[in-house]
Amino acid sequence: MHDAIILSDLHLGGDNAQVLALRTFLESIHNGERPTRQLILNGDVFDSHDFRRLKKHHWRILSLLRRMSDDVPIVWINGNHDGPAEVISSLIGVQFAEEYELVSGQRRILVLHGHQFDSFLDDHPLLTRAAEVVYRMLQRVDPTFQMARRAKRASKTFLRCAELVRERATAYAARRGFDAVCCGHTHLEAGPCDDPLSTEQTPVEYFNGGCWTELPCGYLTIRDGHIALHHFVFDAEPVAAV
Repeated sequence: MHDAIILSDLHLGGDNAQVLALRTFLESIHNGERPTRQLILNGDVFDSHDFRRLKKHHWRILSLLRRMSDDVPIVWINGNHDGPAEVISSLIGVQFAEEYELVSGQRRILVLHGHQFDSFLDDHPLLTRAAEVVYRMLQRVDPTFQMARRAKRASKTFLRCAELVRERATAYAARRGFDAVCCGHTHLEAGPCDDPLSTEQTPVEYFNGGCWTELPCGYLTIRDGHIALHHFVFDAEPVAAV
């Protein structure tokens, strides 16, 4: 059994949310196929503060989370897209937090979304919005999501922002005595064995589970102090990424 499973950046309410894949994955936890002691939603569960954008299939995900919370403790970490999510989180019976600490295999692990380390969002709101529009357009024209993934990794600005999140998150975690930190926000998967951002060794391991707005979706598992990055291939078994 996993000590924790971490999903980030579901973006419910957005037209690129991979709802069918997400529902299948959550149901595998709920029915015991993928047992875990807790589920952590690491920010941006919502795509927008405007809950009117939530369609029926998005509300079904929230309903499923409510049923799951009766059997599996769920922690919801606040993300920059979530807004006043405390109201919804209380309705579906989950713990709401800005960050979360867990101990696994005698290792202290910090989980937080990561937007608090991204100054680009506040400094360049129009450019950020334009980049998001282009990213979503690429997702629409290419159902394999390869163009969107390549565009992310080809953008020097995006990679600098993602690297800054990694540097600041690991420094923050190191100051507080953590052994590892798990973030979301950047939609860019990362682990110490295959980190596309840097090959430098840091005193704190950095992980990012990617997102659920493109396929295959990424997620993190924690067991006995070991953190692993995986891909969930819809209608297939997840494939370990590291």
